[in-house]
Amino acid sequence: MSGDTVITVVGNLVDDPELRWTPSSVAVCKFRVASTPRTFNKTANAWEDGESLFLSCQVWRQAAENVAETLQKGMRVIVQGRLKQRSYEDREGVKRTVYELDVDEVGPSLRSATAKVTKTSGQGRGGQGGDRQRYEETSRQTSRENPWSAGTPAAGGQGAGAWGGGSDGYTDEVPFR
Repeated sequence: MSGDTVITVVGNLVDDPELRWTPSSVAVCKFRVASTPRTFNKTANAWEDGESLFLSCQVWRQAAENVAETLQKGMRVIVQGRLKQRSYEDREGVKRTVYELDVDEVGPSLRSATAKVTKTSGQGRGGQGGDRQRYEETSRQTSRENPWSAGTPAAGGQGAGAWGGGSDGYTDEVPFR
């Protein structure tokens, strides 16, 4: 895609990802990432946080289902995609501009986590009819077996889940320590 601005953002999920379906049964997942630069202040001998960047992201099809099934608020991720600018008028008639990321790739940050890669079945790619039913069945099963509910990483609990890959169809199980 010539002329697109491709960027990579490393940050934490601000909210749980939200999965929706187009009228033609194509999955789309929206989520927000907060990326905060840190610099070392030699005078204070301490790290200081800069101003956070909040970026809205959207991912489509099988990757959307994988992200929605797996990711949760607070997880550290690496997201790569095409930066888009969109302008609109708000309710008061003020013209606003927002920046959004059309996600091509998403993955876990392994700085403080590990991952085990397993291949997905690849059924239903491209928004085929069975995607929604398969997602709902998987979602019900995942909620019954949700290891995240056992504890938080900060509290010393173990958590694991599948991680959404891109068009290559891989997923990662991510136990946080």
